Parts: sequence; structure tokens; C-alpha cells
Amino acid sequence: MIIHDISKDTLTTPVYDGDPQTTIKKLKSIDNGDEYNLSMLSMCVHAGTHIDAPLHFCSDGNAVNSIRLNTFYGKCTVISVDGILTGEDMERLLPYCKKRILFHGEGNTYISHSAAIVLAASRAVLVGTDADSIAPPFDVLKPHLELARAGIAVLENLNLSAVNDGEYELCAFPVKLGGLEAAPCRAILFEQEKGLN
Repeated sequence: MIIHDISKDTLTTPVYDGDPQTTIKKLKSIDNGDEYNLSMLSMCVHAGTHIDAPLHFCSDGNAVNSIRLNTFYGKCTVISVDGILTGEDMERLLPYCKKRILFHGEGNTYISHSAAIVLAASRAVLVGTDADSIAPPFDVLKPHLELARAGIAVLENLNLSAVNDGEYELCAFPVKLGGLEAAPCRAILFEQEKGLN
């Protein structure tokens, strides 16, 4: 079994434009004569690799702790796409995809409103991207809202640079933050080695 860590480092990944910076404050330090190290983390729940729950754009959507955990674990498909996926693109790709779909595009892959509509009508439970948002900068609301209304979880800010297209097992459980619209996660792909059972 090959394990791929597809998470970005929360402390070094640039935050989404307008979001607060991630900061660390050392409260205790062995180097300064304290008996132990103790740090405080201040961050937006959308920093680094994270899960967007439907509540992010839909007032009556599920919070991140209310989404069924099996949403974040199971078979997934990684697909390389560059640019903005249209509804027509999604209709062409969906027959080859599992219920969890990750788009690899060197940080430049987004889904359009029409692609979100197609996904919302499909059996997809999670969609992810290596971009900082699943939606393009000029149309942030509509794709997110379409996915939120369908109850589809969104996984953003992935590192797919060392992953080939294909099928994997995804594990991307969000931190349990009751009632919030998002949470950081450690996203992992499991790959079955060729010729091994």
C-alpha cells in the first residue's frame, strides 16, 4: 500500500485573499527555560487543506461536524483538468468517476455554475481541488451554493503534485468543530501497489 499525503502545510500555505493570516504564538518554550513547549494557533477554519461544509454558503446546510463521516472516506477518482470545468465537461467525466472526485490542475482548476449543477444531480458526495477554492474568483457564490444545496462536501487546497490520475482510497476527516462551516483536515490517498492483493 502506498500512502500519499495530499495536504498542504497549514502554517506555510498562503491564505485565501481577505482571510486572516495564520499565526503561532509560543506560550512556553524549553529553549527559554520552561519545562515544556506550548503553542497557540490562530487561524481561519478555511486555511490550508480544509473541508467546506454546506453551511459555508447555505444557512440551513449541515455544519462540518454534522456531515456523515463516510463522506470523507472511500473510493475516489483523481482527474487532471486545467481551467474551468463546464457542465458539458462534467457530463463527459462523471461516468468514469467515483462518488468522491479530486481535480488536479496545478492550482488552476475550478468548476463553473453549470458544472456544479451537473454534480448536484449526480451521486457525488465530495468534490475537491488543488486550487484554493472550488469556484473561480469571478463566480465564487453560485458553484459553492449549488454544491451546498445538494449536500456535497468540498475539499480545497490539496497538494496533488505527486499523484497520478486514477482511482484511490481517500481519507480526509475534518477536525471536529461543532457548528462551524469548515474545518482543517489531513487528506490522504491510499494507492494499491500493482501486483499486490
